[in-house]
Amino acid sequence: MHRLINYSEARDRLSWAESVDALKKGHRAARPEIDDTFLGPADKTLLNRSCFIPGVGYGVKAVTVFDGNTARGLATVQGAMLYFDPDDGQLKAIIESRLVTEIKTISDSLWGALSLARPDSRHLLVCGAGAVAASLIDGYSTLFPGLERISVWNRTHDKAEALARTCSDRSLKVTAVTDLEAAAGSADIITSATMARAPLIRGEWVRPGTHVDLIGAYKADMREADDALLQKGRLFVDSRATTLGHIGELKIPLASGAIVEEDILGDFYDLLTDHVGRQNETDITVFKNGGGAHLDLMIARYIADTVH
Repeated sequence: MHRLINYSEARDRLSWAESVDALKKGHRAARPEIDDTFLGPADKTLLNRSCFIPGVGYGVKAVTVFDGNTARGLATVQGAMLYFDPDDGQLKAIIESRLVTEIKTISDSLWGALSLARPDSRHLLVCGAGAVAASLIDGYSTLFPGLERISVWNRTHDKAEALARTCSDRSLKVTAVTDLEAAAGSADIITSATMARAPLIRGEWVRPGTHVDLIGAYKADMREADDALLQKGRLFVDSRATTLGHIGELKIPLASGAIVEEDILGDFYDLLTDHVGRQNETDITVFKNGGGAHLDLMIARYIADTVH
């Protein structure tokens, strides 16, 4: 008998530490089979992301992406995740896609940061002020309790101020900033979740020892970091298979020759088993959070096992 799991009933029953552990557990299983399909026009698309991992299960996340929905007061992305048992194929849960995507996206970045950022990091800079940014603040402040300062930058400063006020209501010391260069130059961790088409984080700004977490650029024509940052940093991705040939953050500099594939030092499978990450306190580490159906499946299993 399958269950319907919606965001409002389940969100507060999940933890960032457990969701990161769920991703680690999933990466200890066999390698995934993944397939994505896109149907419909570019501004009204049905996206199906499917995955099978032996011992973990089968999953399909089906969502519509309607660019014009914001003007209608509706969510741009709507849909659900189907999670099937690995042993008998039974449908175990139908999970609101927003829940899977939020927990997956933030946990992805948190695992990257826990592996690559300096443990003594004190200043977090968040670029962006949407729903993802709010969840990043929640996740980072939970798993990096040593943070003393959180700065928020957004192209529309009013939105950054609104997010900072909301976070202050939860006793977090969050400040909206206008000078991105200065904030990036003093941050220990930079996490970026914007819709930027052109780079907004420049390598010349970033000081030694910083960890940069790039989330927002998810299409082939999108970037958040410039070539100089990618060339200065030790580069990592969550999954080679779902990032290198698909996402502009890496696809564009690879095509231009600014970086080569060998510059990508590892993904989660490597970070789980090898010592390829930060080598010293002065390394700049750059992590690209690209997502993927296999990560959705790992998180869907965690949610289904946790929410009864």
